[in-house]
Amino acid sequence: MDFSMFMAGRVSFGPGVSAKAGELVKAAGAGSALIVTDETMERLGVADRIADQVRKAGIEVAVFAKVEPEPSVETTDAAAALARERKVEAVIGLGGGSSMDVAKAVSVLVTNEGSAANYQGLGLVKNPGVPKIMIPTTAGTGSEVTFTAVLIRKSDGVKGGINSDYLYPDMSLLDPELTVSMPPHVTASTGMDALAHALEAYTSLKASPFSDMFAEEAMLRIGRWLRVATFSGKNIEARREMMLAALFGGVALANAGVTACHALAYPLGGMFGVPHGTANALLLPHVARWNAPASPERFADAASLLGYPQEEDEPDHVAAGFCAEALGDLVEDLGLPATLGDLDVGITKDRLDEMAEKAMGVAKPMENNPRIMTKMDCVTIYREAM
Repeated sequence: MDFSMFMAGRVSFGPGVSAKAGELVKAAGAGSALIVTDETMERLGVADRIADQVRKAGIEVAVFAKVEPEPSVETTDAAAALARERKVEAVIGLGGGSSMDVAKAVSVLVTNEGSAANYQGLGLVKNPGVPKIMIPTTAGTGSEVTFTAVLIRKSDGVKGGINSDYLYPDMSLLDPELTVSMPPHVTASTGMDALAHALEAYTSLKASPFSDMFAEEAMLRIGRWLRVATFSGKNIEARREMMLAALFGGVALANAGVTACHALAYPLGGMFGVPHGTANALLLPHVARWNAPASPERFADAASLLGYPQEEDEPDHVAAGFCAEALGDLVEDLGLPATLGDLDVGITKDRLDEMAEKAMGVAKPMENNPRIMTKMDCVTIYREAM
């Protein structure tokens, strides 16, 4: 019961709310803005539409549309160079977690010298950034309400976060209509990312009554709506509920942190380019099964929230085992890769030790984990996932 509560700035939620981007930039007192996004948003015309809305508010706009699925320090530095050159006074992150993470990093690189790599760690950002507005187009990362920007260093393949209160977005516009165009596999993988945030925050050693409220609501919604959103993408109710779930998962994550699943997933992205949501989805059942004995009541509760209710008089340690089963069933139903071999990216047994070494280096999630984990434990879980 010893905890603090942290929240991002203003959040506006609802169909069509993304049209307010221009007025928010103007209200922030900025005369110029950079939209950070990816090629898909540019190709679909979403980036141009947001840019036009901002221009109509009398704001000068530049667009950086080169964010990759697993964003790198190098790409972030390129976006920051454009922001500094244009002397932008606000940054808009448009897209999934990758674009929003890069946008948050760029906002502080405008006011802090050097490369993004200089700030990977905890509390290394010295100066507040320019105002930042997030417009998510997926329902997964919760980056619109978190203080982290996760980036890969191409030099060594290490994936690490810039973690600072200065990265909390000032404003976020959550428009479920922007998620309707997501293809099924993206809906599934980003939704599983949101579920990982919620479950890990719920079972984290830093969980609190505050984070629990958001984690529980996120898991309940994901268990009910992720399959629907994946296979009936035009169902706006499912899209709305999943966007809410991602938001709630992000708030839970920002307050309680994630655990070992994220640490184990990072090497898959950093070393092999596996999308973050896909990596989390694959590993989450294995980590849940391994962690359940250390927190049986929590995992039993999570299983119930995901649709596997605890029977009367059923011991917690038995009910907790159904959490991994619920997760595995969800991964199978969604058609996501269930084994490391399914990824087809060249992960072999001789790489597991290196992967485990890198996972153990992701210190905070490992510290939050309900069960103490060693490097050999990491190797064991990777082997089970093979």
